Amino acid sequence: MSDTTHKPQPRALHFISGVQMFERFNYYGMLFLLMLFLTSPVIGLNVRKAGLFFGTFTSIVYITPVLGGFLADKFLGKQRSIILGGVLSMLGQFTLASYGLINNYAALTLGLALIILGTGFFKANISSITGDIYEENDNRRDSGFTIFYMYLNIGAFFAPLVCSYLGEKIAFRYGFMAAGAGMFLGLMWFLLGRKKFLGNTGLKPSMEEHKNKEGKNEPLTKAEKDRIIVILILTFFSVFFWAFYEQSGSSLTLFAERATDRIIFGWEMPVGWLQAVPSLFVVILAPVFAWFWIKLGDKDPSTPAKFVWSLFLLGAGYIVIAAGAFIFQKSGVPVSPLWLITLYFMLTLGELCISPVGLSMTTKLTPAKYASLFMGVWLASDVLGNFFGGIFAGSFESMSLVKLFSIPALTVFVCGLALWAMSGKLKEWMHGIR
Repeated sequence: MSDTTHKPQPRALHFISGVQMFERFNYYGMLFLLMLFLTSPVIGLNVRKAGLFFGTFTSIVYITPVLGGFLADKFLGKQRSIILGGVLSMLGQFTLASYGLINNYAALTLGLALIILGTGFFKANISSITGDIYEENDNRRDSGFTIFYMYLNIGAFFAPLVCSYLGEKIAFRYGFMAAGAGMFLGLMWFLLGRKKFLGNTGLKPSMEEHKNKEGKNEPLTKAEKDRIIVILILTFFSVFFWAFYEQSGSSLTLFAERATDRIIFGWEMPVGWLQAVPSLFVVILAPVFAWFWIKLGDKDPSTPAKFVWSLFLLGAGYIVIAAGAFIFQKSGVPVSPLWLITLYFMLTLGELCISPVGLSMTTKLTPAKYASLFMGVWLASDVLGNFFGGIFAGSFESMSLVKLFSIPALTVFVCGLALWAMSGKLKEWMHGIR
């Protein structure tokens, strides 16, 4: 690993991260309204059907980056894919906002379909192009992806503050329009700055750039195959993390709406504002983590070790919210928001040990010619996570809340122990990459 500890992060990092910030404002501005929109009179689904719909949508959103990554690597290049994804996502938000002007269900399905396609082209490529600005063994990479993740969460923090307020207090359409406006700003940011900050990086398809002198793709080496196995194993374990982390948009939103005291001096806080708390914690803590990973130097924990910690921290957070649910069920009185806030703090600590680290890990371990494809594979860990998470959220009304929130704690503790037992072999298969 090259010694880059005392070098500043590349300027391109902040440019790329700013684009991601606007895109996440766009996505989360819609997502934190979606469950309420589905169960509102506009669409009229019951909680179980809405949970299944929510989980299906978020699952598909996180599998399309596999296709978007492949098309970028093979045909489009990363820069063109980012632009195409942003345009489709923006149009999707404005289509959602057109309910009432066109058939409500047509606006819902077409709008979400455009967002799915847009996210597929955008998400894998914005992450993999971030990895392209670092040399192979640059030890600033984990720290850089943590900063990237901080920008992401600045967008996610403001999304519910703006979009949930407009959507809940005025009309859903205004929340969706605000989300689309955020994507428009992100597109303008990228189009105006890409030549200055990126140049030719990500302009050509990766498979074209990494052909040998005879114009052919070299076969994968044994070390490259081993590293791909590590990516797949860690991606599998991350499914369990995201299945329960993503409850913030479904069952935890319903807990905030129905079991949490949101009255402040006679004014009722919008439900979506509590969803801004995790992003606020990320914005506060991400610089600390970024500094900490660099400060540790050679003592920086391995990627598998960081994943283990993420699972244990998530489990601890669900023990907290299960206790809050127990108090609510015994008293029947809405509980303090501090229960949710404490859960979100624990989830954030876990998130910072898995999400930016997973992005960094994928760019470190993946053969360069498949960079966007395997970034899509990593992001697809949310597919099963969100799908099962949506089904799980559908049990909100049919299961004791204490039991509902205890299941995630037990599940991720078991997964953490299993991954800890495998971590030695995984480090061996990483062939010197931490």
